[in-house]
Amino acid sequence: MGLTAILSKLEKTFGKVTAKRETAFAMLVRQTCGYPASDEACAKGWDALAKDVGTSAEAILAAPKSKLVKAMRAGGIVPELRATRLVEIAKKADADLSTRAVLKKLPTIGDPGADKILLFTRKEAIAAVPSNATQVTERLFGLEGSYAQIYRASQKALDEELPKTADARIRAHLLLKRHGQTICKRSRPKCELCPLTRDCSYFKEQ
Repeated sequence: MGLTAILSKLEKTFGKVTAKRETAFAMLVRQTCGYPASDEACAKGWDALAKDVGTSAEAILAAPKSKLVKAMRAGGIVPELRATRLVEIAKKADADLSTRAVLKKLPTIGDPGADKILLFTRKEAIAAVPSNATQVTERLFGLEGSYAQIYRASQKALDEELPKTADARIRAHLLLKRHGQTICKRSRPKCELCPLTRDCSYFKEQ
């Protein structure tokens, strides 16, 4: 079964998915606000930062380190390190954050992170695979190799089948991510609940 049908099955399971429109800077700040990274942790850190400091580059640069650390503590562990990273990101707020070269110079941003930012800010309709849900495409397509190899193979598969539009690729990213978070988990996948078992190489080998 093709990717279009797979995504339709996921949409029937999870409903329509939408992404909040944010700037590249806001996306960088938000993902720094939580660790271990999850939507919930990042939201908690973001809310604390917005309340106590502000989320603009000017507010972050003007804030005492202690206030940044306190806000980051709401989103998880290593708050001191993440506070330092917030300052590094804020110092780059005036740079061209629509270019891969600039993005990859920022803390923790590799190709997957750059791909997501370029896609979700609609600067480039790239096939961005959810970095924390590569197990979904790995299992579906029977991929093997290192994380980088699986990411690139997954990206190639998505790029070949998805329409060349940002909306279509954002939809695919969000549905695959949701599936990886809730059913096709990295450890102990809930195959008994999965709508894709007939199409899944991993399930067929069990």
